[in-house]
Amino acid sequence: MYLTKSVLLLCLFVSPYLHATSPPAPKQTAIYSNMSIHHPVWAKQAMVSTQEALATQIGLDILKQGGNAVDAAVAVGYALAVTLPRAGNLGGGGFMLIYLNKDQKSIAIDYREKAPAKAFRDMYLTKEGKVQKQLSRYHGLAVGIPGTVMGLELARKKYGTLSREKLIAPALKLATEGIIVSPDLANSLNNAQPRLSKWPSSQTIFYKEKGKNYQVGESLKQLDLANSLKAISEQGEKAFYQGEIAKKIVQSVQQAGGLITLDDMKNYQAIEREAIKGDYRGYQVLSMPPPSSGGIHIVQLLNMLENYPLAEYGFNSAQTIHLMSESMRRIYADRATYLGDSDFVNIPIKTLTSKSYAKKLVAQINPDKASDSLDISAGKIAPYESNETTHFSIVDKWGNAVSNTYTLNFSYGTGLVAKGTGILLNNEMDDFSAKPGTPNGYGLIGGEANAIQPNKRPLSSMSPTILLKDNQPYLVTGTPGGARIITTTLQIILNVIDHKMNIAQATAVPRIHHQWLPDYIRYEQGISPDTLMRLKAKGHKLKMQATMGSTQTILRNESGVYGASDPRTPSALSLGY
Repeated sequence: MYLTKSVLLLCLFVSPYLHATSPPAPKQTAIYSNMSIHHPVWAKQAMVSTQEALATQIGLDILKQGGNAVDAAVAVGYALAVTLPRAGNLGGGGFMLIYLNKDQKSIAIDYREKAPAKAFRDMYLTKEGKVQKQLSRYHGLAVGIPGTVMGLELARKKYGTLSREKLIAPALKLATEGIIVSPDLANSLNNAQPRLSKWPSSQTIFYKEKGKNYQVGESLKQLDLANSLKAISEQGEKAFYQGEIAKKIVQSVQQAGGLITLDDMKNYQAIEREAIKGDYRGYQVLSMPPPSSGGIHIVQLLNMLENYPLAEYGFNSAQTIHLMSESMRRIYADRATYLGDSDFVNIPIKTLTSKSYAKKLVAQINPDKASDSLDISAGKIAPYESNETTHFSIVDKWGNAVSNTYTLNFSYGTGLVAKGTGILLNNEMDDFSAKPGTPNGYGLIGGEANAIQPNKRPLSSMSPTILLKDNQPYLVTGTPGGARIITTTLQIILNVIDHKMNIAQATAVPRIHHQWLPDYIRYEQGISPDTLMRLKAKGHKLKMQATMGSTQTILRNESGVYGASDPRTPSALSLGY
């Protein structure tokens, strides 16, 4: 049963904690510490953490009905396409990391978008060789072949237990009957109006007559999307990749100047890959392989930082931040040089994730002085990735875990809805290097390994991650945040393992980021002025900027399961039973 309009509005305007599980019984009072300011949601058996409350409730309902973590993940994936249209999607792609507890088996499902067969290296350049930014962002040429439906269906068929119809039914109901517009959604649609309104197919869905915005508390129905969900429910992925939906997507993309064909849609496949594996202070680390750069570089960072007594230095002390940022700048230089789609380029994964290579990088770090990024390997940094991705984490009563990150790239992708489908289309082609060696509109430079090629998948930082303790899922986490996904995920791990925080504390505290170029530490509000002064004395450049990430994290131990949704995202929610 889903939240009624009145209940949802109450939750939106009063407190998200109305959704939380009941406090633990007296015998479990030690679960919460009186030393902590922030506390996670506790449950005995299972937990769902997502960026949107209705989707969380749907995932929890599936678990309560006997579904496993994969079933709940598929239901959440479809639901977010309705309730979080700026990032949840059918017309984008992403990565799902699964851990099957009984089999002690990890599965990495790559459903990243692909370049069309007619794509070519210089497709965004003028005759003079200048990058035409609009073509890779807000044009039919920006759209990659979507992977989400294929990825969700692959996961469901191989590792789920419930029917497709049952898992899509909640999303179909919401699209048909409407969702209550939350403050977060109303603000998002208002900000996106200039882009969405240029496409009549998008304007008619997301705005009322004469371009008026939906107000908080009003109902948003998405009937074309409901029809698409119904077709997928009845016919599976063939409805999306070979049926009327495919025809409408191709027609809309081509009318907008894009290259996707029916053959591109028909030939798309999601791929099972081997998870990236590492270990950190006795915990096994599982994360995504290429074309995600996240897993390699999270393991690489942990390998480097394991050489330092971070707990002794203290959370967000000047020395801890110095060592974190020095490590970060080095892995981003490597990312630029080596990372791309492993089906097209040879990536030295074993070397990059080895402890011996980490020690070589650590040897370059002066504990008392900041490096100059120009003195570090002159690779080429990868292109901009939008914040508007979304992540969810799920653990079921059997200990199976799913960590999933997927996206349209920019908020609402291209802004283009394929006419008659209700499906927003991605602009993931912008994640390729439009012109290797040349800065894009965000001052970032593209690498050769990530150059455009037909049927290639663009490089990503999406980093769904699972930590195991004694072969049991311990920490399940991930985040949106573009280039900052890797460093945000890293800090959740460090905060829990090194600094002994509960996951709510680990989520709420200020974050930092360094990505080699531009050469400065980005930090959130809340870092001590004394710490900043000491960092400047070491030679660091510093900039306080907007908050980073929206982590959705679950921790599982002998006391039960704990969930923490990032307070940086007002619509996020963790629920368990």
